[in-house]
Amino acid sequence: MTSILQTLSCADNYDPNSLPVDRARQLILDLLRPVVGHERIFVRQALDRVLAEDVISPIDVPTHDNSAMDGWAVRFDDLAAGEKSAGETRLKNIGTAFAGRAFEGKLGAGETVRIMTGAVLPQDADCVVIQEVVRVENDVVIIPPGQRRDQNTRRAGEDLQAGKPAIAAGKKLRPAEIGIIASLGIAELSVRRRVRVALFSTGDELCSIGTPLAPGAVYDSNRYTIWGMLTRLGCEVIDMGVVKDDPAVLEAAFREAASCSDAIITSGGVSVGEADFIKQLMAQLGEVAFWKIAMKPGRPMAFGRIQPDGEDKPGAWLFGLPGNPVAVMVTFYQFVLPAILKLAGVDPVKLVPAFPARCTEAMKKGCGRTEFQRGILFQENGEWCVRPTGAQGSGVLRSMSDADCFIVLEHEREKVGAGDTVMVQLMNGLV
Repeated sequence: MTSILQTLSCADNYDPNSLPVDRARQLILDLLRPVVGHERIFVRQALDRVLAEDVISPIDVPTHDNSAMDGWAVRFDDLAAGEKSAGETRLKNIGTAFAGRAFEGKLGAGETVRIMTGAVLPQDADCVVIQEVVRVENDVVIIPPGQRRDQNTRRAGEDLQAGKPAIAAGKKLRPAEIGIIASLGIAELSVRRRVRVALFSTGDELCSIGTPLAPGAVYDSNRYTIWGMLTRLGCEVIDMGVVKDDPAVLEAAFREAASCSDAIITSGGVSVGEADFIKQLMAQLGEVAFWKIAMKPGRPMAFGRIQPDGEDKPGAWLFGLPGNPVAVMVTFYQFVLPAILKLAGVDPVKLVPAFPARCTEAMKKGCGRTEFQRGILFQENGEWCVRPTGAQGSGVLRSMSDADCFIVLEHEREKVGAGDTVMVQLMNGLV
């Protein structure tokens, strides 16, 4: 297996001591490949799964030429002098076409058929005139001028054609895709298997919920936060609990995790403290690609691969996230989320978009790092505005709960003044 360090050493601007956010994210995506393995499932089970094979349409959609509106089916050539005529056309009503029950006759010269939305167009009809503009006198239908050939019609196969791909492999299936698959009469489909992620927290200070806190201890919230984010991504989560700051215990946990997962996520233990062993063990059991990102919060984030059983085994990708709760969430959404999508086979991996808004409060910012402040988006005089949630410390998880967006302050940017334009990323659908 190719060494990731050899690969990264050839990359431009590769600095494992302090990578810019965009560069670190791209290096991760360049290294990853989708997991191997498919399964057949029913369409009702396919929401948010990733399509493994193209869905080939077995039928034309629509299956027949039909009306897009309630109205009157006519032969366009019967209309007085065509499109630019100033006169009306009088046609004879000879029947009705209903959705699911076609008109069985044929339109002759000077004839029209009442037609409902979705009904099959009568033979030779090539125009539908909406009912709102038509006058009816007994069995005579009076059509105003200004109609167009093929108006208000839907032709067979104009949406999907039999034998051609309806949905491409790599698509994450949303309700619209589920509806398309059902419209083709397809009951089962092939999807990629779920990404398996092993998860554990590190630290002697961590206490499991439901037990009394010892002096100096804190409850392990990060594991639950990460579990929630992984579950929303549709991962198969292997929760390994809390692992103490003991090299032998950590090594055993890494070996177990690498044997049963595609990726490993840890929280805590990636800074420079004496008891922070993650980086050391990553180097011992695999490779460390980088361990510091030029960002706030979340600077101490490690990425690499655990491959303890020899180079012939794939091992597992490791994301060593910081210990502070906000830093965990920020690094997850900026790096782990796109990585999981890549492993899941989503093609292409779309990053969370950012758009400009006016910041209503001044904010401090240091040059040389990207900062992700937590913000609240609102409208003022028709303009999108944003304000910070308040205290922005990396341990203030309440700032994530109160926020509906990230305020993204670019690498080279310095302080922000009230009224300045900033970029924001919506959290809707993420958190």
